[in-house]
Amino acid sequence: MLINFSFLLLDKQLMTLMLLVYEDDACLCILDTNPLSLGHLLIIPKCHFPSLDVTPPLTIGAMCSKVPMISNAVLKATGCDSFNLLVNNGKAAGQVIYHTHIHIIPRKSHDCLWTSESLRRRPLKIDQEASQLAGCIRDNLSSSNECEDNKGQATSLIGN
Repeated sequence: MLINFSFLLLDKQLMTLMLLVYEDDACLCILDTNPLSLGHLLIIPKCHFPSLDVTPPLTIGAMCSKVPMISNAVLKATGCDSFNLLVNNGKAAGQVIYHTHIHIIPRKSHDCLWTSESLRRRPLKIDQEASQLAGCIRDNLSSSNECEDNKGQATSLIGN
């Protein structure tokens, strides 16, 4: 049997022996073939969606519900005590594989994996511009809540 996620075309037996660490009806988890750290994993839905913003909430939920179990296993296997959970969604965010997936990247103190860790973060300036931005995001959430996923299971993030 072949599994083809446009970026991954491997014989399932080979993948099972070499890369696959978890599989269920909705998703699977494999070792990243270009890892940022030892144990870097990808949780991938079995159905194709090109990006997270068009992936149904039930699929995202199925993927995310595996994070505690899979992350605990990889932390034990690698001796790491932390991990990053990452989605590169869209070209500007670094997405190069256009099939939704979530990265679990095991981390150790002082591994200097991200250059941004050396950048000084600046506190948010609480002013009218920040208030307008928050209001605009709330408005967009309200209009997004009018759309429902395939099963009509969408829920509101803000009260009316």
